[in-house]
Amino acid sequence: MKASRIAAATVAAGSAVLALSVPAFAHVTVQPEGTAAKGGYAVVNVKVPNERDDASTTKVELSLPADHPIASVMPQPVPGWKATVTKAKLDKPLTMHGEKIDEAVSKVTWTADGKGIEPGFFQKFPLSLGALPENTDQLVFKALQTYSNKEVVRWIEVPQEGQDEPESPAPVLKLAAAEDEHGSASAANATDKSGKTEETAAADSGDGTDTTARVLGVAGIVIGIAGVAYGVFAGRRRTAA
Repeated sequence: MKASRIAAATVAAGSAVLALSVPAFAHVTVQPEGTAAKGGYAVVNVKVPNERDDASTTKVELSLPADHPIASVMPQPVPGWKATVTKAKLDKPLTMHGEKIDEAVSKVTWTADGKGIEPGFFQKFPLSLGALPENTDQLVFKALQTYSNKEVVRWIEVPQEGQDEPESPAPVLKLAAAEDEHGSASAANATDKSGKTEETAAADSGDGTDTTARVLGVAGIVIGIAGVAYGVFAGRRRTAA
């Protein structure tokens, strides 16, 4: 009886672990290459997986957020796909590099020239975006994925904090804090508690390590010579005896 209970418990535990280890359902996502910082430029990848076993993805439409328009959007050529950029007039013009811009990219569409994204594969569509807005922590995109059998999957449900992920979540790009233009210089000239710059401190540390190595090397040689001398002396004493 105990053995059967143990076996049942083991099977239940194994099933629970298996359920937890099953990967989450793949979605269309927007992922940055490196950091997507507020106010800066970034290259992002629109990652599109094929979730069907009997059809290929032949068209992808990505709508950019209208509440945070982006003036510069440039797709990178992807073999086997044609990219089309659609612009729209802005209700409120943007200022970019000192110039006012009254339109921005509203949508990018990729259409397959060949087979598209076949079952069991995914495709990345790189985009250069900028300047990224400074007054939000994230950008919410919306995507439409069209299959060769005319099925259209709408990735447009906005995820809400504290709630379960929706069935067809919209791609979300998280934005990092704005980068300090002088951050690199400040880091290079940062001082430690002794008042030395990091570069100087590193050099001093290197010199100290080199000196220590030399001292230990000399000491080893002296000890070795002393050992040889002692061995010779002891051998002579045994011979004399």
